Amino acid sequence: MDIQTIMDKYLSRLPQGIATRVFNTIKDIPFVKKTIQKELDTMMAELEGSLKPYKDKVQSFAALPEKGLGKNDVISLMEDIHEKEASSWEDGYVSGAVYHGDPDHIEFLNKIYGFNSQSNPLHSDIWPSATKFESEIVSMTATMLGANKTDDDICGVVSSGGTESILLAMKTYRDRALKEKKITRPEMIVPVTAHAAFDKAAQYFNIKIIHIPVGPDCRADVKATKKAMTKNTIVIVGSSPCFPHGVIDPIAELSELARKKKIGFHTDACLGGFVVPWAEKLGYNIPTVDFRLPGVTSISADTHKYGYAAKGTSVILYRGTELRRYQYFTITDWPGGLYFSPTFAGSRPGALSAACWAAMVSIGEKGYMDATKKIIGTASIIKEGINQISELKILGDPLWVIAFASDQLNIYQVMDQMGQKGWSLNGLHKPACVHICVTLRHTRAGVAERFIEDLKASVEFVKANPDEKGEMAPVYGMAATIPFRGLVEDMMEKYIDLLYKVE
Repeated sequence: MDIQTIMDKYLSRLPQGIATRVFNTIKDIPFVKKTIQKELDTMMAELEGSLKPYKDKVQSFAALPEKGLGKNDVISLMEDIHEKEASSWEDGYVSGAVYHGDPDHIEFLNKIYGFNSQSNPLHSDIWPSATKFESEIVSMTATMLGANKTDDDICGVVSSGGTESILLAMKTYRDRALKEKKITRPEMIVPVTAHAAFDKAAQYFNIKIIHIPVGPDCRADVKATKKAMTKNTIVIVGSSPCFPHGVIDPIAELSELARKKKIGFHTDACLGGFVVPWAEKLGYNIPTVDFRLPGVTSISADTHKYGYAAKGTSVILYRGTELRRYQYFTITDWPGGLYFSPTFAGSRPGALSAACWAAMVSIGEKGYMDATKKIIGTASIIKEGINQISELKILGDPLWVIAFASDQLNIYQVMDQMGQKGWSLNGLHKPACVHICVTLRHTRAGVAERFIEDLKASVEFVKANPDEKGEMAPVYGMAATIPFRGLVEDMMEKYIDLLYKVE
């Protein structure tokens, strides 16, 4: 009997709290422990083939070669790998991940990167261009997100990605609360659909995280947020949109709660920062989410997503330089001299900032408007197609990140079948669903239609073959149903271990 059968047969009928206590009681019984370990080992062995496709096919190095390879040999190896991997996303089979992907755009960014490959913003005296690029990236992003519609000084910095932007913001609110309000047990209020980076920030910076529920529309519950506020609350969070379901939280209502209590409010626009403003200008029904709302005190927006910059850059913006200063690190008595850093990293790749600046100024407002129009138009075709499949339902009212579930089928089996057809989609939990994040790769002729055609075929296959396990369906199924989260964490840790296993 495998662990999934144990869950289904003995624990699934119990309330989750009781099921967790029961599982914690029996998990160390030799039979159960052995069954769990065997199941996890089997899963990892089955996954290894897909995670390590170059095993025995491409030369690997567990240690430095005694004599370095010739540069042409290295280039040849890289070209071989590139050709294999590019085919998986070039034709629009991937959810998110590659947001632009046009060969001319990539070549342009690579050329800019080459000019600046030695640049390091830490040494602003040597590369003043890095500070020019980064200050203008921040200013352009801030203007796009309402800085020109407020009298406050909207400022920020460039980070390495959305996670760092979020971590920096939460660290900033923690430090401000400690200094200005003497809060030693800080709390942050975050919708359950907010990005996992907020949980990471809570763990890293010892901030208590209060998760609030979302309603049937998948948007954060304002009443629950108000009820969760305490004297230790330092920041409230809302997403524009959230990653799982692509819906925008009630930012106006949530930020007003924060403003009245004189605490921070963070709009996480990592995913939508370079889509939502243009969608609003295009006439779509978009709520205000940015600095036009007086309660919004910070915004994160990823330039390396729909800003179409190279991975990885992001922008974290603040309402006022006083707030931003709580993000900085400075040390005045180090024997190595005066040291300061605006972000977590010391040395940073100035070439990425240069490429980000180049992407933004070369695309311009018109380019972002055109891209947004294509993306939302394509998403509309996909939504219409999903709505025509009776076994599926779309969650919430998304614009371009479309999550769909099923009350009749195992949605992870549908995802597996789509994977067999070349599609790389995102499996989600609570509720069990799958989403596609529409990018410019999907706006090419015939891609949306091919997605719907393959989705219909996948649904029909699962209906006819409900016992077909597939590759990822058991993994997602186990993670979704096991009440003991420690076991799921163990599974994830084993997965990461496998990623670092030399082929």
